[in-house]
Amino acid sequence: MSPTRIIDSHHHIWLKKDVPWLAEEPRPRIFGPYEAIRRDYPVEEYIADHGKFNVVKSVYVQCNWDPKRSIDETAWLQSVADRSGFPHGIVAYIDLSADDVEAKLDAQIAFRNVCGVRQQIHWHQNPNWAYVEDPVLFDSPKWRDGLRRVAERGLPFDLQIFPSQMKPIRGMLDAFGDLPFILNHAGMPEDRSPAGWKIWSDGIKELGQHKNLYVKFSGLNTFEHRCSADLMRPVVQESLASFGTDRCMFGSNFPIEKMWTSYETYVSDMIMAIGPVSQADLDQIFYNTAASVYQLK
Repeated sequence: MSPTRIIDSHHHIWLKKDVPWLAEEPRPRIFGPYEAIRRDYPVEEYIADHGKFNVVKSVYVQCNWDPKRSIDETAWLQSVADRSGFPHGIVAYIDLSADDVEAKLDAQIAFRNVCGVRQQIHWHQNPNWAYVEDPVLFDSPKWRDGLRRVAERGLPFDLQIFPSQMKPIRGMLDAFGDLPFILNHAGMPEDRSPAGWKIWSDGIKELGQHKNLYVKFSGLNTFEHRCSADLMRPVVQESLASFGTDRCMFGSNFPIEKMWTSYETYVSDMIMAIGPVSQADLDQIFYNTAASVYQLK
């Protein structure tokens, strides 16, 4: 059984000559050395990578251009969408602690394909994996005020955190109970030891109680640098048990996953990881949840 149609709710289109950090930024990446993808990855290649699967829509998620150029990133993506049809949605970058957050938000939503916002707030004791210095930045009054501006504009927020942040973030999820949050990479379970797995597993069960939170099955191979259904299955199965198919969605995380697998293999492994479900449930995960949360027409 295969999904009838797919919304890829998490991918990036990279164009090296327009994204200087791809070639020059010294900061280590959570997915390891990435020389293989330090090159142009145009939308035409992304579409060709879909292979036999019917990917009818996609959502691009900001990929760390220089923050000063975040509007340029969206403008370029909108031009790509206008030319090629992909991506259908754009999750734009906003620094929610910035003094000009409202102006930046309004500039972003002026582009018709903008359907969400992301600011990576994941913190880790390994400084090479931490994107913020404060593990509970989400409790900062100024940051929350910026998030309130996002909620006022009816946009969902893509949430990227590590398992150690799952318990403390629950208060913020309650404070913004009407705002949809999308948990990127299923909460990034980076430690597969018994102790590390318990932190993630306990956290995902507790997060499942927040009805405004959705899980995205993207980047599940990030820390192992390989792709297999067996690797993804426990993450997918525990997430489904806590959130249900109506709050889970598929995302490829391409071209990062392209370093160790093909798009067709990734989707096939994801289907196997999901296991025996109805066609309706499969279509919910691969299409309907993302269409609803990102308000894709």
